[in-house]
Parts: sequence; C-alpha cells; structure tokens
Amino acid sequence: MSSDNKQKKNAFYAQSGGVTAVINASACGLIEAARKHSDKIGHVYAGRNGIIGALREDLIDTNKETPDAIAGLRYTPSGAFGSCRYKLKDFEENKAEYERLIEVFKAHNIGYFFYNGGGDSADTCLKISQIAKQMNYPIQAIHIPKTVDNDLPFTDCCPGFGSVAKYVAISTKEASLDVASMCESSTKVFILEVMGRHAGWIAAASALAAVEAGDPPHIILFPEIPFSRKDFLGRVEEAVSQHGYCVVVASEGAKYSDGSLISGSSNQDAFGHHQLGGVAPTLASMIKSSLNYKYHWALADYLQRSARHIASATDVEQAYAVGRAAVEYALAGKNSVMVTIERNKSADYSWSLGEAPLVNIANQEKKMPKNYITKDGYGVTQEGKDYLSPLIQGEDYPPYKNGVPQYTKLANIPVKKKIGGDFKV
Repeated sequence: MSSDNKQKKNAFYAQSGGVTAVINASACGLIEAARKHSDKIGHVYAGRNGIIGALREDLIDTNKETPDAIAGLRYTPSGAFGSCRYKLKDFEENKAEYERLIEVFKAHNIGYFFYNGGGDSADTCLKISQIAKQMNYPIQAIHIPKTVDNDLPFTDCCPGFGSVAKYVAISTKEASLDVASMCESSTKVFILEVMGRHAGWIAAASALAAVEAGDPPHIILFPEIPFSRKDFLGRVEEAVSQHGYCVVVASEGAKYSDGSLISGSSNQDAFGHHQLGGVAPTLASMIKSSLNYKYHWALADYLQRSARHIASATDVEQAYAVGRAAVEYALAGKNSVMVTIERNKSADYSWSLGEAPLVNIANQEKKMPKNYITKDGYGVTQEGKDYLSPLIQGEDYPPYKNGVPQYTKLANIPVKKKIGGDFKV
C-alpha cells in the first residue's frame, strides 16, 4: 500500500431505526459515490446493526462487495446491514460509550460518519459530531434522512415515506372495492391501521385513493386531531347510511383529547417510545358494541414499510440521491448537517437537494399542518393532496424471477478487529 493510500480516511455508514422499502437505495447511492471518489475515501465500513456495530467493533467491509451487488441494493427493501433502536446517552452519563466509539474510529482510520435514519438517529449523529470535536478527533458527521413517518423537519419529505404512502393509497383503494362489493349482505365497515406515532402523514396518504367526492376512505383518524368516540360512531353510521359501507384509516397514534391513546401498550423501546398497535380492533369493538355492524380490520404494520414491489419511483430516486449527496457534502467539508429534499417552486413537481444543521433536527417532529386536514378533522384538503400526490408517482419495479422479486443479499464480510473486547450494549 502506498503512503497516499495510508493517508486516505475511511467512512463509516450505518442504518438506524425502522427500515423502509428504500433505505438500501440510500446505501447504494452512498457506496457508489464513495467508490467514485476512491482517491479520497478508502474503505466504506458499514456498522452491523447500526451504531451497535461501531460500539462492538463489528464492521462490514463494503469494498469487498461486487458492483452488481451494491447496485442491487437500489431494488432491495429492509436494511442490508441490519438496523437498531439504540440511543446514546449523554456524554456525562456514559463516557465509556463515546470513548469506545472514538477508539474504534481511530483504530480503523474513520474520518467520515454517515448515519441513515430519523429524528432519534439525527440525535446520534449530532452527538457523534459534538463529542468527536470535544475529544479532539476529526470526523465529519452527515445525517441521511429516512423515515416512513415523514416527520423530519427542514426537509420537504423523507425517503421511505413516498413508498409507504403509495402502498397505503393502493391498499385502501383495493380493500374499499372489496367491502363495497360485499356490503349489502355482509361486511359494512373496514378499518385499516397504519403507522404514525405523533404525525398522521401515512394515514393522510390514504386520501389519494379517492377520485370523486364520497369515495373511500370515509374517515381518517390523525394523531393531531383529538378522538371523540361519540362523533366517530356517528360518522360511521352516516357513511353506512349514505354509501352502504364505511372505510376507516386510523393512525396507530390516534388519541383522546386528554392525550391517552385509543389503544397502546405500556412497553417502551430504547428511545422511550410506547409500543403502539391495537387501534383497529379497539375501533372495531366500539362499532360492534354500539352499531352492531359486521366489520373487518387489517394491520398494515411491516407490510407497508417493506413493500418494495410497489415502491414509488420518486421515493427511490430521492433515497438514492440523498445517499450520494452525503458523500459529496462530506468531501466538501460539511459537518453536522442533514441532507434535505427541497420542493422547487414550479408548476410541475420537481425537487433539489439542500442541507440543514443537525442541531435543529435532532429529536424534532414535523406534524401534519392544520391546512392539510379538513375542518371536520376526518379528511385531507386539496392542498394536502397536492403535497402528497407527487411523492407516490411512478413505478420502479425490482427484477422478477419465477413470479417473485429478486432481492440482493450481500456477503457482509467482517472487518478484522483491531481492539477486541466484548463491549456490552
């Protein structure tokens, strides 16, 4: 190895939080961009299971993957390197974690830190940037946005959301046709529960299923709008009376005016978030006991965020672009920023990339604007639909074989450890 190669810094990339249909497209964009700049970036090491991989010195050498394997990530859902829900404590609370991270980065000559995730992941990226500076270790930290919840501030949209929005809109439309055909003598109400802890963006996307006034979904429940049992049941009864059936799309985080969840668990994840779920059967029970309608409900759950077979082409393109841009930003000397997507002011939808400081993004949430929700609190305005519609446009099908998609599985060859030790996380 030449002296020039010894001077090149390596990069660390990791995926964090709930995975999506397009997070691997961001990994693809980043790794391909880094390979084009091999004169400045040595190896791209991926953390196995997010930041946990750095703490355990469990690194994957992406340089040992073939170009075709990396290109295949663009079409492959989920997290190719494994993700995690792990929150770094404040430096004063656990100095050992940060000392361990810097020790690993030094040992593997890592000068670029790329973290691909949502608001909590932005917090991790910010902390890495701040502590590296405090500990006098030069590293550039760039956050790559990803979240199906679409709740990161300072970016028009979040990679991962457009594909979920497309899946939910399509699923709502198709299920609505099903219940409409059976409502005369069978099911009267269908409830679809979707993700959305504090922000109703995913539920709102179901409104794109409607073509004409009165088309389903007839009721959308947002976390931003307090739930009233009496008013809800009245709306269900009204829809059945007018249309013969009622389609409801409910955010998992829908809650009463006092802030209590319609349904939820007391269990918490590493970030202190309650484990949600159970809204649909709770609503179904209300409807059965009060109105005695026959119902069906469905939980989109992992299906909505892993549905790469019907991903939005716009979403795929944006996910790839933010990964590629992260490398360009780092090489331009930027630090402690997130790549953002900017909606251009033009008659036809177009977008470009920008940046925002992580200090303004970490642990923040962008909720549905009031002007996107109808005054009755159960629907989406035309302005809201105009925002949502471009994000689900286009199809970007993965390659198929024998009737099923062909997804890439990487070799994920580990990097030889230089420090060792069994670091507990």
